[in-house]
Amino acid sequence: MLNIAVLVSGGGTNLQALIDAQNRSEITEGRIAVVISSREDAYALERAKKAGIPTEIIIRKTYASQEEYDTALLEILDRYQIGLIVLAGFMTIISGNVIRHYENKMINVHPALIPSFCGEGFYGLRVHKAVLEKGVKLTGATVHFVNEVCDGGPIILQKAVEVLPDDTPEILQRRVMEQAEWKLLPKAVALFSEGKITVENGKTKIREDAI
Repeated sequence: MLNIAVLVSGGGTNLQALIDAQNRSEITEGRIAVVISSREDAYALERAKKAGIPTEIIIRKTYASQEEYDTALLEILDRYQIGLIVLAGFMTIISGNVIRHYENKMINVHPALIPSFCGEGFYGLRVHKAVLEKGVKLTGATVHFVNEVCDGGPIILQKAVEVLPDDTPEILQRRVMEQAEWKLLPKAVALFSEGKITVENGKTKIREDAI
């Protein structure tokens, strides 16, 4: 059984999607072993506690250096024998040291169709505001592996979502969550835990029987 760590900073809606999928037995070869938060007041911690999942809190500013923070984070991950890290709205920078330690074992969900509306500064409502300002007709979500380039890792899954004329950033954000993020992230975790994703030359391959 693959041990999964979910890293959070806020409300934890993507965490809840993973918990619900796990409860529906959609993730059968992995389990959420720990939820790690960058904030003491993140509601995601309550979601984890209600689901009986252990929690840890690690706050960057309490460490004198990035190296000390990295050591503490890696110690937590090692203690829970983590085989997959899921970034679910985690707002603390993950260093190259940690990324290299978990190469192709760390995934993130981004609320747009990469390579559009991604990279430094594109997060949360900023993404959806930019989508509306550009006037595109389709947006969506992407689950990808994390590397040292912001939103630059190999793409695992994508799903398009229609942009409607009367959308606000908040309305569009909710639709992207409901129609794409909450579906893609559990699917990607299930595929990974079943060993059905490989990375070759910077691109992912998913076993055909997994689609």
